[in-house]
Amino acid sequence: MAGPKIRPGKGPGGGPASALMPGEKAKDFKGTIKTLWRYLRPYRGRLIISSLATVFSVAFSVISPLILGKATDVVANSVLHNVPMDFTALIKLLVLLLIIYGLSSVFSALLGFVMAGISQRVSYRLRNELSEKLNRLPLEYFDKKTHGEILSRVTNDIDTVNTTLNQTLSQIVTSLITVVGILLLMIYISPLMTLIALITIPLSMFVIKMIVKRSQGHFRDNQMYLGEVNGHIEEMFTAHIVVKAFNGQEEAKRTFDELNGKLEKAGRKSQFYSGTMMPLINFVGNIGFVLVCIVGGYLAVNGRITIGSIQAFLQYIRTFNQPLMQLANIANVLQSTAAASERVFEVLNEEDEAPDSDTPEVILKENVKGDIVFDNVTFSYPLEEENRPPLMKNLSFSVKQGQRVAIVGPTGAGKTTIVKLLLRFYELKGGRILLDGVDIKDMKRGDLRSCFSMVLQDNWLFSGTVQENISYCCDTATKEDIKKAAKAAHIHHYIRTQPKGYKMVVQEDAGNLSAGQKQLLTLARAFLADSPILILDEATSSVDTRTEKNVQRAMAELMKGRTSFIIAHRLSTIVDADIILVMKDGDVIEKGTHKELLEANGFYKNLYDSQYK
Repeated sequence: MAGPKIRPGKGPGGGPASALMPGEKAKDFKGTIKTLWRYLRPYRGRLIISSLATVFSVAFSVISPLILGKATDVVANSVLHNVPMDFTALIKLLVLLLIIYGLSSVFSALLGFVMAGISQRVSYRLRNELSEKLNRLPLEYFDKKTHGEILSRVTNDIDTVNTTLNQTLSQIVTSLITVVGILLLMIYISPLMTLIALITIPLSMFVIKMIVKRSQGHFRDNQMYLGEVNGHIEEMFTAHIVVKAFNGQEEAKRTFDELNGKLEKAGRKSQFYSGTMMPLINFVGNIGFVLVCIVGGYLAVNGRITIGSIQAFLQYIRTFNQPLMQLANIANVLQSTAAASERVFEVLNEEDEAPDSDTPEVILKENVKGDIVFDNVTFSYPLEEENRPPLMKNLSFSVKQGQRVAIVGPTGAGKTTIVKLLLRFYELKGGRILLDGVDIKDMKRGDLRSCFSMVLQDNWLFSGTVQENISYCCDTATKEDIKKAAKAAHIHHYIRTQPKGYKMVVQEDAGNLSAGQKQLLTLARAFLADSPILILDEATSSVDTRTEKNVQRAMAELMKGRTSFIIAHRLSTIVDADIILVMKDGDVIEKGTHKELLEANGFYKNLYDSQYK
């Protein structure tokens, strides 16, 4: 289901958010809350039910002290006037009180049930839309944002919204109704005592305002330093092998101690100011409580009020400040929630990758030949546009069906970029790329990418079985197909020697596999895909020499009749290529066979001699 039209995101960057951390304010509070309401609109009926449940729950809760006061009057009347106890009236009042407490609990439970359903459904929709959005975003977005920041928006920020919808919305209604209900009943019992009790409210509000004002900055610092500590911990433990290898433990500990110290200081101050609120409010409330007791005692002695009414009034005044404090805290919580919502909506408002053509060329994977042409291609990465010239400018070359094309050159020459452009991970700034004479911009991305099998330098495996990892490219693959691909990649023997075989679970980050084994598994995945065009980016860089020879023979068999792109730094692996493209500074400066390039005595020969002389 498509999301509502969302206002442009104006929120800050995505550190972890918490509904319990006041002080983090939204840039566009009204616009964000308005957008959030659009997600709540489909549940208006449930919101009405929850509001009614809140009204009845609070009404029964508020009226119970009044009933208890009447029961107290029955007992007091018997004691003071030395008359028999009216047990019938007392029992009726106690039964009524029990029923009221029960009904209040039932409606409170109904409120919790309904709000939990609403909050979870809204959170589900936000997570779903965010997940779909991340799949539609261009890769350049992920170049600008850290993984931790994106993860924070998907988890922490949506959790903050969920917590607010589940608790804060009902608290707003509950607090407002409680304040109004208690105030009306206090006036009903004694207008004079109510006036005395209300004298302390402005003082309470002044105390709350001063404390919140002083604590906001410290809560903001606490939030910032918490993000820095979490980021440092994640970074150090992700790279713990490198940290230990270079004896960086002490430096890491010093950095952690420094950040942790700042977090401790900000947390101590924020919690101190926050912790002083309740004692100060209680102190102010106790002043009013004492004054009410004095006046109530005077009125009771003169027969103008009953003891039970004084008891009920004192219960009301004790609970009167609590909803007022909740409303004050909710204001900060809503600001934090709006800030978290803004970060979510900011992602949802990002531009999607360029859409597929409205009238795409339909090319079946089985019919693709593999003729590829780069025609005056100009390209630069988004982060380079302002400060650097284009990485590629008017790059042109062509590859015929079934050719094995090797791409060589120094680091940063643009070898892997060619692969990314072929798969349309990035959009060109100029020129075009043709596949079998068709501009790849006129093809659906899914159709285009199904034509390629790919093994990159950064091999990727997910937490799942070996069988699931190999068959990631093909849901319909049989066990025999998977075994055949594993045998071609020379990883079948290793898998077979494991206790669970193809059911062996690959751990997070594939920590239970060597670098070479991970690369062989990704090779098996590429073999299983059986696509007409093959891309191998340093596909054997992590395997031993003997295995490399075996894999190269399997790859040679696989490449027969397929257009193949081989990116390699070890030039010995590409001497048999049909054509070698030599790249430097984003341009093809030489091309030819291995023998022709050596005879040309140019840049390629210098590269080759640097490895073998």
